[in-house]
Amino acid sequence: MSLMNAAGGSLTEAVEKAIVEALGEGATAEVHGTGGHFTIRAVSTAFEGKRLLAKQRLVLRAVAPFMDGDDAPVHAIDSLETLTPDEA
Repeated sequence: MSLMNAAGGSLTEAVEKAIVEALGEGATAEVHGTGGHFTIRAVSTAFEGKRLLAKQRLVLRAVAPFMDGDDAPVHAIDSLETLTPDEA
């Protein structure tokens, strides 16, 4: 079963779901893109008190399964915005 089928929708919906599940309750994610290139905006309390790189790593760990292998559906994250609820 593919990652998209497991999530029950489109690739962007599957990536959004993976990010929200990784970041926990109250998190939101907006994913846009086609052709393997995507932009991500994630908002979560999990980012509070963390430096930029630590925030980005939380999101990229969630996206990593979609970037694995020669036929990976996600080739690049062109823009990654990570915000706390107060910053959003």
